[in-house]
Amino acid sequence: MGVIEDVYTDLDTDVELEEFEAAVEDKVEQMGGLADEETAAMLIAHELRDEEAETISDIEPGMDEVKFLGKVTSIGEIRTFDRDDTEEDGRVCNVEVADESGSVRVALWDEMAIAAEEQLDVGDVLRVMGRPKEGYNGLEVSANKVETDEDAEVDVQILDTYRVEDLALGTSEVTLVGKVLDADAVRTFDRDDGTEGRVANLTLGDETGRVRVTLWDDRADLATEFEAGEVVEVVDGYVRERDGSLELHVGSRGSIERVDEDVEYVPETTDIADLEIGRTVDIAGGVIETDPIRTFDRDDGSEGQVRNVRIKDETGEIRVALWGEKADIDIDLADEVVFTDVEIQEGWQDDLEASANWRSTISILESGGSPSASTDRSDTAGRTSTADRTPDTGKSEGLGAFADNDGEPSASAGASVETTGDTEATESGNGATAATASRNAAAAESIEFTGTVVQAGNPVVLDDGQRTKSVETDAELRLGEEITVRGTERDGRIDADEVF
Repeated sequence: MGVIEDVYTDLDTDVELEEFEAAVEDKVEQMGGLADEETAAMLIAHELRDEEAETISDIEPGMDEVKFLGKVTSIGEIRTFDRDDTEEDGRVCNVEVADESGSVRVALWDEMAIAAEEQLDVGDVLRVMGRPKEGYNGLEVSANKVETDEDAEVDVQILDTYRVEDLALGTSEVTLVGKVLDADAVRTFDRDDGTEGRVANLTLGDETGRVRVTLWDDRADLATEFEAGEVVEVVDGYVRERDGSLELHVGSRGSIERVDEDVEYVPETTDIADLEIGRTVDIAGGVIETDPIRTFDRDDGSEGQVRNVRIKDETGEIRVALWGEKADIDIDLADEVVFTDVEIQEGWQDDLEASANWRSTISILESGGSPSASTDRSDTAGRTSTADRTPDTGKSEGLGAFADNDGEPSASAGASVETTGDTEATESGNGATAATASRNAAAAESIEFTGTVVQAGNPVVLDDGQRTKSVETDAELRLGEEITVRGTERDGRIDADEVF
């Protein structure tokens, strides 16, 4: 056996020996006698090994040819097309295959397409050899050769319905049920071919996480039909990556519609005291200040807008800047709000500030009510409440407690306080404890506040340039009027006794 055959024997390849020998001869000729047959054979073997893809995640556009193993997760329909060089129609069938590292679309042509439709099943394991390229929906492999391998095992689960945590890059024909957390308006853009495209986004959550859903063109209008809190089902979506995060896309073949199902979404938020500059996190708390919308001119001459709100949890408080369309979201004092994917930045006077941009989601959990503390609470009968804890561990998710650092709820946030059940004296008739009455009385404090009317009607909203206050009053006031109110503040709202 010669040196070429020795190198070929050690090489695990589908290339025939005759083709390998011809490649070696060409290499010797190209190098002008600078390499002997053994060296040339080693170079050719190295080139072939470079195209071996141990996992699907190793495949990249531009590789000459790759070989890999994957499990079939979906099989598309055969499509026909006209060829330029022949009167016979061409055929193609797209098959999604996956391994533990990811998934990729494989294009099967002509006879292979027909064989796939007749013989291939979801769950089969394929050995694929083909050329990777950047396709319309991302990376795909144009197959030169495929064969099933009944003995090989690929640890990939085939699902009828996906959860957020099951999504993987390249997965298609995804059905997912989730709760709408946020919806954006439809946006238009110009494509390279001069046509106008349309896109809109929803954010969905389930018990395993959340995902941004991107709806294209005719499907974009669907985003305007749903409101936060509704449960919807995405059908025939496909997974893509943007800025390091997975997104679920819905194109012309996909759809999204309401369903009558219960879906729980419990975000795992970061305590405000633990925030650090440069991190992108989820935070939650009660609203203790709101500012009016401010407009500004961008460098490109367009007009932007921003609105600041301040929230508080049991560990601290932080200002949140709402940019663009986020500024229009109706957030009021004492609302309990979750902000996801906000970026922590350095704010005014070295304080931290959270920035809610296009990627962020804003969910109002409760409006105008008494938020629930994340610490255990007991009613007058001594029953402990864990409504704000996860079912399994009791761990606080930071969703509604905006208490002071000592654990007592903040009066400005409007939190009501329940006793621990061990107070001896109670008021007759309603079962309220004396301690509860005393605390509630302390929570309502006299206040005088001067500001400009930025909202007339009921309630009136005043702004003094630094704070915004909601005021209950029967006085008829005009927008822009500067007034002073004096009265009792409770639950973040002033009940005005005097207006002057």
